[in-house]
Amino acid sequence: MKVLVVDDSPTMRRIVVQMLTRLGFGDILEAGDGEEALAALRQHPGIELMLTDWNMPGMNGLELTLAVRAQAEHAKLPILMVTTRNMKADILAAMKAGVNNYVTKPFDPKTIKEKIDKVLVAR
Repeated sequence: MKVLVVDDSPTMRRIVVQMLTRLGFGDILEAGDGEEALAALRQHPGIELMLTDWNMPGMNGLELTLAVRAQAEHAKLPILMVTTRNMKADILAAMKAGVNNYVTKPFDPKTIKEKIDKVLVAR
């Protein structure tokens, strides 16, 4: 399965990629912000899951989600928001924008696996 990990922190991307690799995901692409993520979606067809941070410079994760949902070819792409924002209003805003599930940092491999499984089953 081809997965796109979007986070402006190279350290956080590395942590998420390592977790995903341990969970059996092998084809993992990375982007440092929303613009890079949109370019990756255009350049690498077949992405089946996107994990994105919310707080990023330029295009944040919420804006990225809205942009992805506006594209017919990616309208159903499973999106998991991975962020430090844990207020109920933030979670609701993310869901309204089109995020399929939400996990707050810090998280462990078990939690990320459960969230990904829920997102993939629902698609």
